[in-house]
Amino acid sequence: MKFALMMFILAALNLSAGHHEGRNSAEWEIKTYSSAAPAFIGDHATIIGASGKVLREGTNGWRCEPFMPMPEGGFKHPHESAAACSDKNAVAWANAYKSQGKPELEADGWIWMLHGDLGVDNFIPYTDGQKDSGHKHFIESGAHLMLMPKDPASLKGQSTDYTTGGPYVMFEGTPYVHLMIPVAGYYDYQPESKPHSH
Repeated sequence: MKFALMMFILAALNLSAGHHEGRNSAEWEIKTYSSAAPAFIGDHATIIGASGKVLREGTNGWRCEPFMPMPEGGFKHPHESAAACSDKNAVAWANAYKSQGKPELEADGWIWMLHGDLGVDNFIPYTDGQKDSGHKHFIESGAHLMLMPKDPASLKGQSTDYTTGGPYVMFEGTPYVHLMIPVAGYYDYQPESKPHSH
């Protein structure tokens, strides 16, 4: 019993260690955002904090950052941050999405989101995190990779069905159309959408 209590206290201390003055520590942010991609990418990427400041300069041209604003008490776990690691082409896509501008990419871009995101309606941009707003095609994603196309027309004819387990198109018919590529753990936050055998 004493051992169990000790483990509980240590776990509680561990959880609070990531917070500093109501925010997550720089160390927590670096670890969380860099691990949104495989280590061979994230370990060498530039890390941008929730404040917008560079927390660590990288060497491989990738950028990792949260896609959600930090709540007042800090992120409770990595999934809440919707952390993403983008190559230079996808950075242009992400900047355009954030500013509601039109993406202008030099070539196709890639974004890793191994912590997943808080979800969107598959057909409606800017529905991020609106799980309880009655959207018909809402999907809260677990781990995935995304292809952001230089030419949106290149994704024509691809499936928009997020329940098959295969790659699918998100935001079809908008400037922000992209290909979602589920990886292991994709349906962890919305198991009712995962493929079922008949």
